Amino acid sequence: QVQLVESGGGLVQPGGSLRLSCTASGSFFTIGNMGWYRQAPGKQRDLVATISTGGITTYADSVKGRFTVSRDNAKNTVSLQMNALKPEDTAVYNCNAVVNSGSVSWVSWGQGTQVTVSS
Repeated sequence: QVQLVESGGGLVQPGGSLRLSCTASGSFFTIGNMGWYRQAPGKQRDLVATISTGGITTYADSVKGRFTVSRDNAKNTVSLQMNALKPEDTAVYNCNAVVNSGSVSWVSWGQGTQVTVSS
């Protein structure tokens, strides 16, 4: 069993910053690509950023230049540094990871953390 646990959400004023972290725990697995998604009320879940095991990153156009995704492979952790936050960034943020165990792979999701950008 693999668990992804997120932390770091909260309330921040427009223009502020937050850092989200997500750690995978369990045994007998390796982690592949990791990513962050978000879902605002009444909207579909959208990709925010992804990062490969080698550190190759992708970003949604809406967050380019403001958000930075990083990972620590030794700790199975992915982080999302969010700067210059806007009210439209308000959403529940979920991390995910491709989990590899032997010849089996699957995508595991965290429970989500709320980010609210408001004055």
